[in-house]
Amino acid sequence: MYWKIVRNDMAKSKLIAGITILFVAAAAMLVTLSAMLIVHLTSAMETMMEQAETSHFLQMHAGKIDQARLTEFAERDERVDEFQVNEFLNVDGAKIHIAGTTLAHSVQDNGFSTQSEKFDYLLDLDGHVIEVANGDIYVPVGYWKDGTAKLGDTVIVQDKHLTIVGFLRDSQMNAMLASSKRFLVSEQDYAAIQGAGTVEYLIEFRLNDLAELKDFEEAYTRAGLEANGPSITFPLFKMLNALSDGLMIAVILFISLLVVFIAFMCIRFTLLTKMEEDYREIGVMKVIGIRVADIQKMYLAKYGVITVIGCMLGFASSFLLRDRLLENIRLFMGETGNTSLIWLFTFIGLLLVFIVIMGYVQSVLKQFRKLSATQALRFGTTQGKTQHTKWLNLSSNKRLPINLFLGVKDVLSRKRLYATMLAVLLLATFIIIVPHNLHNTIAAKSFMTYMGIGNSDIRIDVPQSKQTVQQVAAVIKTLEQDKAIEHYSVLTTKKFATMADDGSEASLKIELGDHTIFPVEYAHGRAPIAHNEIALSVLNAEELHKKVGDAMSLIIHGEVKELIVSGIYSDITNGGKTAKAAFFDHSTESMWSVIYGTMSKPSQVEEKRKEYAETFSFAKVSGIDDYINQTFSTTIHAIEKASRAALVIALLLCLLVTLLFMNMLMAKDQTSIAIMKALGFTNRDIATQYAARAVFVLLLAITMGTFLANTLGELVTSTVIASFGAASFKFTIQPLAAYVFCPLALTSVVLLATLISTSRAGHVKMMDHIKE
Repeated sequence: MYWKIVRNDMAKSKLIAGITILFVAAAAMLVTLSAMLIVHLTSAMETMMEQAETSHFLQMHAGKIDQARLTEFAERDERVDEFQVNEFLNVDGAKIHIAGTTLAHSVQDNGFSTQSEKFDYLLDLDGHVIEVANGDIYVPVGYWKDGTAKLGDTVIVQDKHLTIVGFLRDSQMNAMLASSKRFLVSEQDYAAIQGAGTVEYLIEFRLNDLAELKDFEEAYTRAGLEANGPSITFPLFKMLNALSDGLMIAVILFISLLVVFIAFMCIRFTLLTKMEEDYREIGVMKVIGIRVADIQKMYLAKYGVITVIGCMLGFASSFLLRDRLLENIRLFMGETGNTSLIWLFTFIGLLLVFIVIMGYVQSVLKQFRKLSATQALRFGTTQGKTQHTKWLNLSSNKRLPINLFLGVKDVLSRKRLYATMLAVLLLATFIIIVPHNLHNTIAAKSFMTYMGIGNSDIRIDVPQSKQTVQQVAAVIKTLEQDKAIEHYSVLTTKKFATMADDGSEASLKIELGDHTIFPVEYAHGRAPIAHNEIALSVLNAEELHKKVGDAMSLIIHGEVKELIVSGIYSDITNGGKTAKAAFFDHSTESMWSVIYGTMSKPSQVEEKRKEYAETFSFAKVSGIDDYINQTFSTTIHAIEKASRAALVIALLLCLLVTLLFMNMLMAKDQTSIAIMKALGFTNRDIATQYAARAVFVLLLAITMGTFLANTLGELVTSTVIASFGAASFKFTIQPLAAYVFCPLALTSVVLLATLISTSRAGHVKMMDHIKE
């Protein structure tokens, strides 16, 4: 019986049933995609890192190395499972030719390695450990994606010709935020090109228990072992690998939650519309003794069918977008090793959507208990409460056109009725603006200040070497004499030991110099100015349990130096664990130096970059725009995808919701429409009044939605970004898009839906509704 009732009812109201199915499908699709992407990202990353046997602790070191001392330390420490030292031949990008083009523009530290013996394996695109033959070379997969290299291309290094036979996944250096990239060659070819660059060492450990990682780091620092370079741990490798796609998934999950909420509003619209249409029939059923529970079951059966169809349609639709969204994950990490887990979480997601929607339908249907059978039989429609607004009398209106005035007056008189539409349009505005602002912020040049990099035009990296002091001096002399340089700053990174509150020692990379010229974003406090001040990155401050004003101890040349924490800043470079100070130190060897500069004429940046790259062959010179683009391009493109999807989804939702709401309103206001027609109002007048209602509600929604997007949206986004080390996050807003394009797009969609819905006004017959 229920199936027959449901079938007939859906056939009678195809538009409303179809739109409701689309809403449920959109919610189910986004929830399904979120589940798929989350499980695939985590599972594929775990699979890749298991296949590669990623290091638990990596210490990069430039300079001489005492292999025997390192081996003795590893054998003596019971926490160590395996230990090895790999060589990384760092070669200037200008000396690496791929298909006739050099990597001079690359901001990465490009180098050559041989396959590891024990762990930290370089994998092919099928997840197998690569065995490379003489004359062949495997290139980082990122260079395939950006079009730099393709199969069969020739790589020339120091007159050695190598053929690209494949592309590799590197579990430690895959991510663009990892500043180094490894090319894989055979041992014979490695020996042949060794004179082309300088050798750095990757000192790697795998532990028996990851829980002892922090203790092991402290033990390594206390032992005074080689540490002239950044150190990265297993959790940081995971964070770097997950960052780009993780942010995209977070945006999609955020949108999916809002769409589910909008789906609730849609179901409320359709239920109220259907109740308006069936009001007299419901009253008759109550009069003849049919229980309310039985009436509710009829509606539950209908929405159960709609929800099942919507969930199935959403699940099927997710496959149309899945491959596109998974493209980056599959390329850099491969397929998931546990497909059954994906199906399980997908099923759980769909089941949750079904349960939550049916529960909401049940809560809305409780209104049947309040329905008056007498009123239903007498009026045939609900008699909503109207709040009379004395200050909006028609006689007092002297400025607004009458149709516009009546439209606004109706909204203010029936606030509760329009509150639902306001909430939906507000959420749609929120869905459009937040991802768009996030994309603008990440793509903006100013975002570098959240990466621990000052806002400059040009960056010169001078790696550690015996001639570092002379090389840095040569750069400074050139910049001082160059009139095209407006400002410059030299920052030198050195490693020190710090005393924690519990007395243990920890390693701390500190960037020394003047940090007021090109400041980064500070979540709390300010840049260090005095010699007894230090600023900590967010992650370092959390790990060391420090806040602004706290004291901390550094061990410099065997002596303890007390410093005051002046600020805590954002940083997602070097694993997010850095520090900045203004004191001078000549006792500790520098790890690297970075010189930032701004040009008096920004148009000269590319010209100066080329000039300095030729002059300072020992340094890596890059324009900041290129640095940001190459380092964060993957994340920018991922967020851009999510932003565009959010725009399309939000506009579609606005169209469908406005159609449903206006249909409900037309069903509810049939008597009022008949009276207006009797008084001489034309169909065009009535359509104008409804358009005025919709636009008035939309303007309120856009105003409130924009405000919430720039406050609450910024707060939610900053919470997610902060987990990667970037705090004090603020949106970079593009006014033309946020305050012109977005409102115009929403207004166009809402007006279109209103015009379609109000075309029914001409079908309302006065004699059918005016009875008294």
